[in-house]
Amino acid sequence: MDHGGHGAATELPPFTLGRGLEFTGEPFFLTGSLLALALYGWAVARLRRRGDTWPALRAVSFALGMLTVVLATSTGLNTYGMVLFSVHMVQHMVLSMLAPILLLLGGPVTLALRALPVASRGRTGPRELLVTLLHSRYLRVLTHPAFTIPLFIASLYGLYFTPLVDALMASKAGHIAMNTHFLAVGLVFFWPIIGVDPGPHRPGHVMRMLELFAGMPFHAFFGIALMMASAPMVKTYADPPASLGVSALGDQNAAGGIAWAFSEIPSVIVLIALLIQWYRSEQRQARRDDRRADRDGDSELAAYNAYLAALHSRR
Repeated sequence: MDHGGHGAATELPPFTLGRGLEFTGEPFFLTGSLLALALYGWAVARLRRRGDTWPALRAVSFALGMLTVVLATSTGLNTYGMVLFSVHMVQHMVLSMLAPILLLLGGPVTLALRALPVASRGRTGPRELLVTLLHSRYLRVLTHPAFTIPLFIASLYGLYFTPLVDALMASKAGHIAMNTHFLAVGLVFFWPIIGVDPGPHRPGHVMRMLELFAGMPFHAFFGIALMMASAPMVKTYADPPASLGVSALGDQNAAGGIAWAFSEIPSVIVLIALLIQWYRSEQRQARRDDRRADRDGDSELAAYNAYLAALHSRR
């Protein structure tokens, strides 16, 4: 890989890879993000036109999620990610851990179910297809922790500890596929944990926390392994541009530190979201119990009082 003539480290040089392919940004993700935002906005507008509401915080969260995808894939961050392992690791962490959480907190599936029109009798529309998918055996397997946790772990070790990452980085299509994989794995892993949208796998709040923390230690181990390595582990990043003033091992050490530290941030965000959801769930259950007690005159309490009275009369 020839890095000659890149200029000062403060400039954004036109790095090339493989057969002279130039990477500065990926219109694929920019176009996809804009389309997703447009569809989300259309769905919110449709709800409001018929008098329904949609939480503003969910819309903000989804928009921030799309923004992080664009920043990671369609800016100078993507260019430097082609030649610096540390920058690439930032992209990986953002796409697999931060963006999915923000997108899922936006409740896109719930919004789609509420906004899409119901097809006429005997017909199958987009809403019906979505409902079928949500109840499918395929999605039940795809969102089960026995699948999501190993997939989440394999996306680290199976990629960076094998020649696969070099093969993917050697072409634009491979690079797009890799980033798409990062985002998809994060969505699949965090979807049943965050629990905003309906899905086939919906464990209790305690189990969700266990699923969350089951995968996080492997991020730390992976980061430590990178930091302790005595030689570059990824050939693509074995010869960083001299103009950037970093060594391959120094860059790899920084990448390991990023992988190690970054897992803490999403964990805290998800944990806070889970605690809030748990509290709101308990509040809703308490209100349902109160309404049921009002309807039946609190028959359970009356029966219990009658039981105590009967015991007292036997003395």
